Amino acid sequence: MMANTEPNVLLLGIGNLLWADEGFGVRVVEHLQKHYRFPAQVRVLDGGTQGVYLIDYVQSADVLVIFDAVDYGLPPASLKLIKNNDVPSFLGAKKMSLHQTGFQEVLAMAQMLGRCPEQLLLIGVQPMELDDYGGSLRPEVKAQIQPAIEAALAYLQAWGIQAERLASAGALADPALDIARYEQERPSQVEACRDGDARVLKCAQFKPKPPQFGGQGIEVDVDYRGKY
Repeated sequence: MMANTEPNVLLLGIGNLLWADEGFGVRVVEHLQKHYRFPAQVRVLDGGTQGVYLIDYVQSADVLVIFDAVDYGLPPASLKLIKNNDVPSFLGAKKMSLHQTGFQEVLAMAQMLGRCPEQLLLIGVQPMELDDYGGSLRPEVKAQIQPAIEAALAYLQAWGIQAERLASAGALADPALDIARYEQERPSQVEACRDGDARVLKCAQFKPKPPQFGGQGIEVDVDYRGKY
């Protein structure tokens, strides 16, 4: 079918920016949006953690390229490409977050509804750090953004699709998502402890009481007065 028509292409980044390397796919798409322009049949989309809400976008694509952080069991920051039928199994082999389960469902739903992309490419990076709430990409993972883009551009050339590299960076639709701003404005570890704030944990007093009818079995009293 695609041999006689220009394919509709979706370049999709998924992941959660707030959990360090888990945001890799979104950061790749951010870089694409700032530095490249594509023909009209190519959509570049930040899918975040939207899961099944992406179904309409996926169904409208003939070629789907997914950028994500994937636990391949490889050395940290390794880049690996998976194609077509193998893509769903790799997205779900070792789930790192709920968004991967959700996107597996998107692909399954699209197939069930009879409108699934004919070509799939997963460009995934092996994360180095996930347990850093409010963190950013580790330098080694960030360094794989451009190689991931180059892999996608080489793949698209097979469909006759060429991207234009912009002379200067363009603006994002939401400037707050810019990685430089995110890294510059995020609170320090001292200002916003991302590992569980001991000041709060210390002053929380948990007082169990006997079970009562109605399902109320635990009472929590928290008194912050004079604790720090």
